[in-house]
Amino acid sequence: MKSLLLALASLLFAATAHAQWQSTTYTLKGGWNSIYLHGDASYDTPENLLPAEVLEVWRWNPNPTQVQFTTSPLIPSAGTPEWSTWRRSGNGNTLNQLISGTYLVKCEGAKSDVYSFTIKQSPRLPANSWVRNGANLFGFPTSANGAGYPSMGAYFATFPAAIASNTKIYKYVGGDLGPGNPVQIFLASSEKLDRTQGYWFSAEVVGDFTAPVDISISSRGGLDFGRTVSEVTVRLRNRSESSVTLTFTPVVSETAPVFQNAIAGSVPLTRRSFNTETLQFENTPISEAFSELLPPLATVSLVLGVDRSAMSGAADDAYFASLLRVTDSGSMFDISLPVTASMPSLAGLWVGDARINAVGSMISGTGSTTARAFSLRTLLHIADSGSATLLSKVFLGQLAAEPNDFGVCVDESLLKQDALESAQRLVAAHLPLNRVVSGSASVALPATVVFTVTTPFNDPSNPFVHQYHPDHDNKDARFQPVGAGVESYDITRTCIFEFSAAPPEGSTVASGWGATVIGGKYRETISWVHKNDIHVSGTFELRRASETGVLTQ
Repeated sequence: MKSLLLALASLLFAATAHAQWQSTTYTLKGGWNSIYLHGDASYDTPENLLPAEVLEVWRWNPNPTQVQFTTSPLIPSAGTPEWSTWRRSGNGNTLNQLISGTYLVKCEGAKSDVYSFTIKQSPRLPANSWVRNGANLFGFPTSANGAGYPSMGAYFATFPAAIASNTKIYKYVGGDLGPGNPVQIFLASSEKLDRTQGYWFSAEVVGDFTAPVDISISSRGGLDFGRTVSEVTVRLRNRSESSVTLTFTPVVSETAPVFQNAIAGSVPLTRRSFNTETLQFENTPISEAFSELLPPLATVSLVLGVDRSAMSGAADDAYFASLLRVTDSGSMFDISLPVTASMPSLAGLWVGDARINAVGSMISGTGSTTARAFSLRTLLHIADSGSATLLSKVFLGQLAAEPNDFGVCVDESLLKQDALESAQRLVAAHLPLNRVVSGSASVALPATVVFTVTTPFNDPSNPFVHQYHPDHDNKDARFQPVGAGVESYDITRTCIFEFSAAPPEGSTVASGWGATVIGGKYRETISWVHKNDIHVSGTFELRRASETGVLTQ
C-alpha cells in the first residue's frame, strides 16, 4: 500500500509542465551539507530525486522578522516558518517538492563518506533578497571555468557589505552540527564561491545582489513567448566601474523527465538590432553565441524575439524549449535563462486590411499599378479546426447563452443584452450585409484559402439595383419581376488569400508574424460588374483580436 501511495504521489507531482531542462551534479558528505538549486525540480518527489543516502532535507524560507544570529548560524528547528522539512521516514513532512533555492541536506554516515548525485532541473532566473535583521542563506550562479570558482572577494567586489569585517559567513563541510560544521569563513579574498552550495551571511545590509551584473526580464517566466508573445526585453545593469563583455550562447535543453511535456526543439530566438544602412530595426536569428559590451555602471536592454516561421511544420500543440546561457568576460558568473515557446494556434478573430496596389485595366497598355494603395477591411474568423470564415460584420462581447462567456458572434441578438455597452462591433463595409462566407480550405502558414462572395442580382447592395429607376428595378414594363441578366446581374467576388510563413515584401511587421500577425498576398476576381472579369491584387495583414475559436451564429 505504501508503494502505491508513493507512486500516486509521484504522478501528482509529475503533472505536465512547460519547462526546459539542465542537470546539476552535487557532491555531499556524511552529515550536514548545503546545496543550491538553480532551477525547479518539482516534477517529482524528494524521495525519488535524492539517493537513499539522503535522510533529511531542510529548505530555508527567508523571513525578514528573524532575529539575526550572533555567534553561530541558525540551527534548524522544525515547525518554524523559516524551515520546510522532508525526512525519508515521512514523519511530519512539510517539504514535498524541490524548487529553486537553498537547502540543508543530511546524509547518512560520517564526514569521510562522499556521495555524488545529479538532479535534473528547469533553470530559473536567480534572485536574492538580503535582509538586515535576519540570517541569509544564499547560493550564487558563479562560473566554474577551467581555473575553478571565483573568490568571494572578487565576486562581491560591487557589493562589499556582504564580506565586510562585521559580516559573519559560514559554510557546511559535512559531519554533525557543531563547532566544526558549519565553519566560519574568515578570509573571503581566497575563499572560492561554489555554485552548488549555499552559504550563511549575517550582513548589515539590505539589497538584491545576486551577481556582478543585474539581469531582469520583462516576462516573469523568463524568456517565455507562449503562443502569442512576440518580444521579451532583457535589461542588463553593470554594477562595476569597469566595462564587462557578456556572451550569450543558445543551449539545447536536455530531454524532459517522464510525464513532462516533450520538447519539439529549441526556440528559434531572434535579436533586435538597428541597421545603420537601412535606418531600420531588424530581427537577426540567434544561431550562435554573440557578445554585448556593458560600459561601466551602465544599463543595456536587449529585445529578444522568436521566429515562429522556423517552428512551422510542427503540431499545433508542439512545445519548444531551450536555454540562453549568459557568461561574463571576467569568469564571475554563469546564468542560464529559460526560453519557452509554443506553436501558436491560429484560432480566433483576425482583423486587418487587404491593401490593393494593382487593378487590371480595361484599356490595353495603361498598366495595372495604382497611384497609391487602397484598403479593404477584412474580418476573418479561424475555428479551432483551422476552418476559416470571412465576415461582413462581427460582434465581440458577453454572449446571451449561459454561462455568458466572452465570445465572438455574427449578430447583436446573440449578445447579452444588458452588457451591450462593453461589446464591440466591427464591420467590413465593402462586403454585402450580413455575410458569413466559408473558406475553401483550412488556414495554415503557408496555405491558400478562397472565399466566394456572391451578391444576387436583386440584392439591395447590388450596384445595378436602383429602387426608383425603371431600368434598374428588375421589373419589366408591366412591373413584373425579371430574373438575373436582364436589368441586373449576379456579381461574384472570388477573394484569394495566400497566407505566407514570413512577412511578404514591403511588410513593416518587425516581429510576431505567425502569432499576433498573419498575412500574405491577396488576389481578387470580380465578375459581372464589367463584361470582362476585373482582377485586383495586393497584400494583406491581419492582427489577432480574439483567441476564441468558436464563432456563435
